Amino acid sequence: MLTLEADSTIRAVKNLAFVCAGAKPGARLLILEEPHELGHYGAALASSVADAAEKLDINVTRLTIGFTPEPKDLPEAALSLMSLSDHILYLARLGDQMRFRPLPYAERSIVSYALTRRALASSFCTVPHDAMLALKSAINAAIATAREIRITCPLGSNLRGRARLVKGDIADVGILRFPLAVFAPVPMEGFSGRIALARFLVGTGSIYYEPFLHPIDGVVMVHLNGNHAEKYEGSRDAVAGLRSHVGAVAGRFGLEADFVHSWHAGIHPGCSYEGRAEDNPGRWTGSAFGNPRLLHFHTCGAYAPGEICWNVLDPTITLDGVELWQGGKLHPERISGGEFVLEAYPELAALFEAPEMSVGIV
Repeated sequence: MLTLEADSTIRAVKNLAFVCAGAKPGARLLILEEPHELGHYGAALASSVADAAEKLDINVTRLTIGFTPEPKDLPEAALSLMSLSDHILYLARLGDQMRFRPLPYAERSIVSYALTRRALASSFCTVPHDAMLALKSAINAAIATAREIRITCPLGSNLRGRARLVKGDIADVGILRFPLAVFAPVPMEGFSGRIALARFLVGTGSIYYEPFLHPIDGVVMVHLNGNHAEKYEGSRDAVAGLRSHVGAVAGRFGLEADFVHSWHAGIHPGCSYEGRAEDNPGRWTGSAFGNPRLLHFHTCGAYAPGEICWNVLDPTITLDGVELWQGGKLHPERISGGEFVLEAYPELAALFEAPEMSVGIV
């Protein structure tokens, strides 16, 4: 008889493999895993996925790959196994580092944002993937057609604009993500106003550098006009420290320091982060973002995701006067198609009634 955790793990892997990846029984799954000693992925995660997949009649091959602060080409051993595999699962930061870049066999690659066995067995991974696809689609459509979008927060953010899209499309990543936890990035062109930066700046998980986290004392208000941060207001020391950090990162990688590329927010009410963001900022930035309490901007570089992430806690996101996010709580029933999603997927509706609140920030 399976334990509750084992049963949930099998449900999660079934969700990942058969629904997200479209695998069939007998499929060949390659798991590319990062050494757990590096402190990003839990020690038992890869084994839990592999054991559950094999119980589901999926043929599993595992290969350990290293981690580099700047993404490099995959080793020949990995490329050879990838060419023979039906599906490739990254339990390694490389997959996330390459999410907006060309990745070999991207069409059959899945990046997991469940970093521990506990997360894998939670509602974060067992809520039907189709439910999250439907929710993302409804939110994308609402954002694309909104005449005015407004972002506010308890610290004084006030940004307005509309999504200026080419042929109505929103650019997104080329790999599969599991669980699906954000809508497609919204370009900053067409937005103006101010964003309150507090607590810290952190990297985006594209390139890892030191220091990866820059603490902010108090609040720094950034005034934006389209893709450009035009003015910073706050204490002299806080502004100077922030600009020094951003300038150092931009100078190191040859980027435009004050460029703000795009933004999006979390949509998964089962996403949570235990512990403090400051204790492992690389791990935090790669997993907590899916909670609706967090909205983030891709900055420092004219591309997604940039190299510095601005995080806004408990945002209110208003579309044509309708508060879709209200103080960090997402209300899908307030947009066209959202109520249908909740009716079709009662597991997701139940989660929205009692969403996870832990995001690693007090």
